[in-house]
Amino acid sequence: MPSWSARPSCGRKIRARRWPRCFTDVARRKTAAQGELPWADLEPQAQPKRLAAWQPEDWPLAEGWRPAVEEFLASPEGQALAAFIRSRLEAGAVVYPPHPLRALELTPLSSVHAVVLGQDPYHGPGQAEGLAFSVADGVKHPPSLRNIFKELGETPQSGSLLRWARSGVLLLNACLTVEDGQPASHAKRGWELLTDRLLSLVAATASPCAYLLWGAHAQAKSDLIRAHAAQYGREILVLETNHPSPLSASRPPVPFLGSGCFGQAREWLAERGVTGVF
Repeated sequence: MPSWSARPSCGRKIRARRWPRCFTDVARRKTAAQGELPWADLEPQAQPKRLAAWQPEDWPLAEGWRPAVEEFLASPEGQALAAFIRSRLEAGAVVYPPHPLRALELTPLSSVHAVVLGQDPYHGPGQAEGLAFSVADGVKHPPSLRNIFKELGETPQSGSLLRWARSGVLLLNACLTVEDGQPASHAKRGWELLTDRLLSLVAATASPCAYLLWGAHAQAKSDLIRAHAAQYGREILVLETNHPSPLSASRPPVPFLGSGCFGQAREWLAERGVTGVF
């Protein structure tokens, strides 16, 4: 039996068994309103691979997210982040992913029934596509993603988790940009303030919702999630395991591999009328 556990926010403890540059503003906004990616039909090699410019006003957002995002961008912390990223781009830094807020484009707030929290985007060329742990079609699966599929019992050809995002799974990194070959290079520059606000918003709104927190960095958000869910009477399930990285996936105290976290999340959500997640 798995050694970890999960707890609803208000119940007893239970055992947890850029847009392409050629697009006009009108075309961008029309496509966003239809819930489609402007490059969705492009071949993987034709899709943008890096952040071309700091233009958050052009990044489409699904229903429910814009007030929190705009409030952050207008804040001193948001303006400082913008100045930092602009300076790095002007200095020639290669910054990933091409659309930092893509998770908020694909998953409306009202559709969220599961959250997978990552740390920061992949830092290899062509890997990051704006969704935590996901890579674009045709990109070799990173080790953590291979372990995620192993735990799921799947061997998909594509490493894209786009289908999860479209089925109500918010794939959110705590830090939303990174420089080529430099993990955590944009950490503590302001993104974490925004993503904490987004997690608080989800916890106060989404119900039922399962939170899969892998590793100490993600688990540090557990109290934030539980507090907001309890305050607003939302029903949640928090599942905590080691990170799926090969460095920790099979190690104690709570190995990711063999944890059954996906099955437990699906079962708990199905009991509450939510199916098709993961």
